[in-house]
Amino acid sequence: MGLIEFDKLPINTLVGADWKTFKAITDGKVIDKNFRKKYILTKSVCRLLSSLNGIEEHRYNKLLADKELETDPMFILGHWRSGTTFVHNVFSCDKHFGYNTTYQTVFPHLMLWGQGFFKKNMSFLMPDKRPTDNMELKVDLPQEEEFALTNMMPYSFYNFWFLPKHTMEYCDKYLIFETISEKERQVFKEQFLKLIKISLYNTQGTQFLSKNPPHTGRVKTLLEMFPNAKFIYLKRNPYTVFESTRSFFTNTIQPLRLQDISNEQIEKNVIEVYKKLFYKFEEEKHLIPENNLIEVKFEDFEADAFDMTQHIYQHLKLEGFETSKAEIEKYLGKKKGYKKNQYKYDERTVKTVEENWGFALEKWGYNL
Repeated sequence: MGLIEFDKLPINTLVGADWKTFKAITDGKVIDKNFRKKYILTKSVCRLLSSLNGIEEHRYNKLLADKELETDPMFILGHWRSGTTFVHNVFSCDKHFGYNTTYQTVFPHLMLWGQGFFKKNMSFLMPDKRPTDNMELKVDLPQEEEFALTNMMPYSFYNFWFLPKHTMEYCDKYLIFETISEKERQVFKEQFLKLIKISLYNTQGTQFLSKNPPHTGRVKTLLEMFPNAKFIYLKRNPYTVFESTRSFFTNTIQPLRLQDISNEQIEKNVIEVYKKLFYKFEEEKHLIPENNLIEVKFEDFEADAFDMTQHIYQHLKLEGFETSKAEIEKYLGKKKGYKKNQYKYDERTVKTVEENWGFALEKWGYNL
């Protein structure tokens, strides 16, 4: 158990942002009364840590800026709570993959310098498990990269965790890239490529393994950057996803937010964001070259994770399964004791999903 409980954090993850990004995200935004102390403390720590960014930038320019990627990344896509974390952890057993770590999500500017010191302190303070689903939390474990991107630029959907009153604005701009400017999109490309290079250097991988639900709405841009990228798209029972996402967002936002938002509004946002993300992927998936995409029901993966992993390797023509299968089996053996959160669908949940997400139920063949 870490020293600080997740729901009692006195600061939020913007402490790891560079000062320019912090200012761009928060300037002109209303910080509600109950969160002003958290805002001031987060701002103060961010300002202090940002004074070290020049050292990091110098090392990046010297070591990695001109380095070319050996292989285009592999992306694990799907709406939140669709099983992306589990699949990410399975594939990260293959050591040719590199990835963003939990530490890097919070401190992307303290990777090439000072990591040992700051990581040790973060490990001491952070909880051992995600409070929302009991998944293991450690500083070096694979983690989705959107929080890191939020601390590297102001053009991330995850700004909504801090400023939830702007959720749908961030959705259209930075999740599905509908209203993003071309200048902002170019900054996204530059910062994401930088993150990948640092991640690979940090984990000694040769191919970046991405697990990031927001990328589900950015396929076109990702292909512009990486034309031969591989994609796994996870589908999961929408009834489960609704219950799980509502719980996850409602709980996770509490220690991060700087604005008031009702649980009812969070639920409305979940419903609308799901629609937009679903249709955006359907609109753009045809751009992915043949045999570079595989769509998988998470229930099928969970039922026989080892065989499904092998099947995905074969379909996407990935190397490394034979050398990694022992580690994959070992990881899956450990997961046998893992207790998932259980969801019971009440009448309201069933009605809400069928009225709002019926398109997914029909297309994917799910029912009660």
